[in-house]
This record gives sequence, structure tokens and C-alpha cells, in this order.
Amino acid sequence: MRGDSGNLFTDLPDAQPHEAVDTLLAGGAFRLVRIISTGQATPEGEWYDQAEDEWVVLLRGRAGLHFEDEASERVLAPGDWINISAHRRHRVTWTAADEATVWLALHSLG
Repeated sequence: MRGDSGNLFTDLPDAQPHEAVDTLLAGGAFRLVRIISTGQATPEGEWYDQAEDEWVVLLRGRAGLHFEDEASERVLAPGDWINISAHRRHRVTWTAADEATVWLALHSLG
């Protein structure tokens, strides 16, 4: 996606080995990104441990999200959102393989 306008559901890639990540907007204290998953998951035994807070909403598709400090994964459907505090270890356990899963993530850099 480029420019100052667009549609979050256009230019969705077919299945690919890696997620597609597009920065939509960035400012001094934030970064807004669109993430498109096509069956990807965090590799087994690996965890995200981000230095910034992240607010994420699932717009399309399905996904499993597991936090290290929780016993079981959360299953996300369109409209579900979550605020992930900096350094809260988490991993994506699965994303839908039969359709594009579209996420919108707001990273707080301040």
C-alpha cells in the first residue's frame, strides 16, 4: 500500500512463505501496520518480546494467539482486538490457511 489512502482488503497476496507487512502510517511515537498472514505461525519455541506496546485488531480471517503467562491460546475472529504490553511474550500459534488473515497493528514507540 502506498500513498495517503487505500483499502485494507486490496492487494491481498496468495499463500506465501512469509507474512506481508505494510507500514500505513508512522509518526514520532507510533507506527501503524497492516499484516497479512496466509497460514503462518511463530516457529515452535520462539516468542515475540517487543520493546513497544502493540494494539492489534483482527479484521479478516482467524488466528490463535498464545501468551507465555497464560495456560491456553486465545482464538481470534474478525473484530477481536487486544492490547499487548511491551515485553509480554507471545506467539501466533496459527493463522487461517484457507483465506488471508488481515491484522491492523498500532505500535506505540514512546
